[in-house]
Parts: sequence; structure tokens; C-alpha cells
Amino acid sequence: MGIKSLRVNAALCLWILICGVVLSGCGYTWQEVDRMSGKAPRIYPDYSGVVFPLNIAPPNFVIQEEGDRFQAAFGHDGKVDFVCGGSDPEIIIPEDKWKELTEQAAGQEIFIRIAVRQNGSWTGFTDIKDTVSQDPIDPYLVYRLLYPGYELWNEMGIYQRDLTGYEEFPVLENKDFGKQCLNCHTFNHNSPDEMMIHVRGKDGGTLIRRNGTLEKVSASPQGAAHGSTYPAWHPSGKYIAYSMNEIQQFFHANGQKPIEVSDLAADLGVYDVVRHEMLTDSLIYGDGAMETFPAWSPDGRTLYFCRGNAYHQGAALDSLRYDLCSIDFDPETGRFGDRINCLYEASAKGKSVSFPRVSPDGCYLLFTQSDYGNFSIWHPESDLYLLELANGKIHELPSVNSKDVDSFHTWSSSGKWFVFSSKRLDGLWARPFFAHFDPTTGQASKPFLLPQKDPHFYETFTRTYNLPELVKAPVSDQKALLQTVFSTNVVTTLKKQ
Repeated sequence: MGIKSLRVNAALCLWILICGVVLSGCGYTWQEVDRMSGKAPRIYPDYSGVVFPLNIAPPNFVIQEEGDRFQAAFGHDGKVDFVCGGSDPEIIIPEDKWKELTEQAAGQEIFIRIAVRQNGSWTGFTDIKDTVSQDPIDPYLVYRLLYPGYELWNEMGIYQRDLTGYEEFPVLENKDFGKQCLNCHTFNHNSPDEMMIHVRGKDGGTLIRRNGTLEKVSASPQGAAHGSTYPAWHPSGKYIAYSMNEIQQFFHANGQKPIEVSDLAADLGVYDVVRHEMLTDSLIYGDGAMETFPAWSPDGRTLYFCRGNAYHQGAALDSLRYDLCSIDFDPETGRFGDRINCLYEASAKGKSVSFPRVSPDGCYLLFTQSDYGNFSIWHPESDLYLLELANGKIHELPSVNSKDVDSFHTWSSSGKWFVFSSKRLDGLWARPFFAHFDPTTGQASKPFLLPQKDPHFYETFTRTYNLPELVKAPVSDQKALLQTVFSTNVVTTLKKQ
């Protein structure tokens, strides 16, 4: 063979190699199957039949079918866009290929075609069908990570995750200030420009960022029976509604609920961030009932909350139930309405409501329902329900809920997505799940688990995701937040109407 022929053959081989890489995407060429199983493949995490935002990180997964070779083709509109495969069942999707696919398939269905080889024969499975929504999701998720018991509460931090990739960054870690407790981070309009975090301990106080400034205020207003606990920003940014709770942990020797967290007392107030005053009213402050978990309407003129029967010494914990209520509020004067409205009397049905969250368009209210109490993360029966505010209709969400805890939830800034905590994977660890929501129909999609670069991540990660909040931009200037922890508290006072 002449030198010229060798050069031609070498060039041809190189061309074939390059084309093979380009066509396969993951450096793998699809192998034709010998038979079809007629069933859907098992993958972990379960990313089948879900709706993805077009800007989500690749949902890497493990093929849970027996074999010695594995392949997965990704495509849309009847054509394969790229293929991943090899001797490992882990499918790691190239970020650039996934981004290209989701952008091209926005508003359309995509498929994942899986086949495995065993004993030299390839078996194909029914295509997994998913949808790529044209609605992007807020690109950052902020959450608290801690161990799921009570013994190691002093090891915790608040972190933010870039949902378009896999990077996670700390917002505050309590190892930097004496392992004191920090909790109840929240944002106004999904923006890190207006946010707050509680710190509990010797440097305790509430960190508030607003109008480019940071301050630490006393979480216990002078004259109040209890300190500020669960927050909700007023849309104007001028107020933060708080419940003021006395909370106790109880430990059971056996049963499905080894830990119970319950209010012994709870009142409501609205904190004026300019005047440093906690405004309240006898209707929502006193010993006659317990009020907790505030939430605002988008116009800031209605304060929603949960209201339960007052706790009495010796009362059974499973006798405490909360209804969904509201009260009017005038942002101009800081005054409350003259009556409480009961929107859903869950207690009459032997149920209890917690975590009301109003959609950004003001049409829906998403809440958690359990058998009793309000700390639903320890209640396996906890599910999410939807209230239509225009007509008072309550809807179950069978596409969203599972047989284990489905609890704390927040809306995206567009109202087209919500994130919530669920223990559906193993009954112990709370993980963040996302669901697409259609405001025109009130329907939610099957939720999907927060993607990780390593699809085995959740099998070994031993901390629970607490209070997931979607935000439009990352929390910046963490150094300033940490410095504010050590500042002197601004004194706050209680002002009753």
C-alpha cells in the first residue's frame, strides 16, 4: 500500500472518528437493539413523565436494569440529538448538549430512549417521555442544611444552589459564629435584595437586608410574650409579618412520629422595619387562640395565617388543629381590620393547616394539610392542597403528593413553578422537589427531584434540605452578613392597637 493510500485511509478513519463523536454527543454511538421489553425502564432518580424548566441542570440518573452495557438516547421531534452510554449504568448528561436540547425543545416533548446489553443481546425499553417548559425557573435555590434529628442541630448552614448547574455556595454557616442556630431565611418577591435570617444564641437577633443596608434587630420586641419566629415580607418591603411562638419539642418512645414539635403559644404581629415597632391587635394577640405562619396577598392588604385552639397544660398534642384564616391590613396606617375571616375550617374535618403561600397573581393559596398540629415535616400524612381564592374551592394535588411527607413550599417569582420539601425517597431525609404549575387550569405536574451531578448523591448525603426558597439572583456579600451577626441589636417594641 502506497503512502498516498495510507494518508487517505488515515484521513478517512479520523473523519469517521470525529463524526462518531459529534453524532453520539457523549462519545458513544447507539447500538441497535435485538428485542423490546415492552415496559418502561427503571431509573433513579425518577425523571419520567415530568416537566422540566428550560434552564435546569441536566437530570443525571442511574439505569436500574441488569446489564453489562448501557445506553441512553436523548431527542425530540422524532430525532435523536445525542447518545450517552458505556459499561456503567450512570448516565452523565453533557451540560452543553442538554442546554442545546432544552432550548430547541422548549414547549415540546422530549424522549429518553434506554437500552441495556446482557449476555451479548441488547434489550430496548419504552421511551421515557418528558416535557420542556418554555417557562424558566428562578435560577437559584436557598435552603438550610442540617441533620434530621435534634442531637446535631448545632451543625447547620444556609446555602444557595445554582439551578442551571450544580454549584452550591454557603450564605451563612454557623461554624463561623460559635455554632449558634440560624433559621427562617425568607425573601421579598424572590429577591435577595430584601431578605432576613434569624440567629439564635448569644449573638441572637434578626438580620434584615433592605435598601442596600443590613441591620440586626431584636427578635424579641419589648413587651411581647415571645420572640419573632415565622416571617413573611410585606410586598412593599416596609413590613415583615411574624408569628411569635413558644415552641416545644416532644419525643415519643415509638411510632411513626418519634419527634413532635408543637406550639404552646403563638401570636401575630407586623413589624415596621422603619419605625422598629411590632404592630398587633387583640384579634391576633392573646391567650384565646394560637396564630401562626403568616402570608401576604400580593397587594399587601390581606394577611393570611393559621389559627388554632389555645394549648392548655396536659392537652393531647393530637387535639391541636389549625384553620386557614385572614385579616385585613391597611399598609398606609398599619392598622388591622375589625374581624377574622375563616377561609377553610380544616379542624371541622379532623385536619390541620400550615404554611399558607399565596401565588404571585393572587389567585391561589397553596398550603400543607396534616392530621393535627402545624409542624408537618414530622407528619408522614402531610400533603399539599390548593385553594382557589376567588371561590373558596379546595383541590387535592394527586400529581404532586406522595405517601410520605410533602411539606414546606414556596412559589417561583412567575408563579409557574413551586418547590417543596418531601421525604418520599426514604421517609427520613427531606429533599427539594419542583413542580410546574399552570395558573389557567390550576393543575400541577408530576414533581422532579433537584438534579445532582452524581446521580447517587442522595443515597449517601446525610443532611436534610429545610425551607427551600426560589430566588432570582444569588445572595451576595456573605461577609457583610457574617459581620452583622456580631453587631448590636436594634431595640424593637410591641405596639398594640
